[in-house]
Amino acid sequence: MSHVASLPNPARIVLRRRIEWIDTDAAAIYHWTTAFRLAEAAEAALHTALGIADRTFGVTPRVSVAAEFQRPLRFNDPVEVELAVAAVGRSSVRYTLAITGPQGPAMTGEVTAALIDANSKRAVPWPDDIRAALESGGERPER
Repeated sequence: MSHVASLPNPARIVLRRRIEWIDTDAAAIYHWTTAFRLAEAAEAALHTALGIADRTFGVTPRVSVAAEFQRPLRFNDPVEVELAVAAVGRSSVRYTLAITGPQGPAMTGEVTAALIDANSKRAVPWPDDIRAALESGGERPER
């Protein structure tokens, strides 16, 4: 899948958030789906910071997600959400995701999305400028 064996300066972003009451279950521990909502927030912030969101959102569905949960997070815990490009394929992008809470790593995972044509819904190659932004966009500040 990987177009480049090792990306020296891939696009990445770190968001700082708090676990909201709505993110928790009956035991006041964050629900597993919160991790993927935070991943999507980080992806949106990254694409916006790279200046590509208007060309990628709505045409980059998820094709794979994976997560390992190291420890629980609770209501009002501050968290850092790091999303980084790990690989860019012909029409896919794989991100690594790490969520860190007050006690240390809480979740690690990966999310893979594919670029599709809006009309045919079939995978299409990344335009060169978007590929370059993902592969070498470096760390981006949260806006």
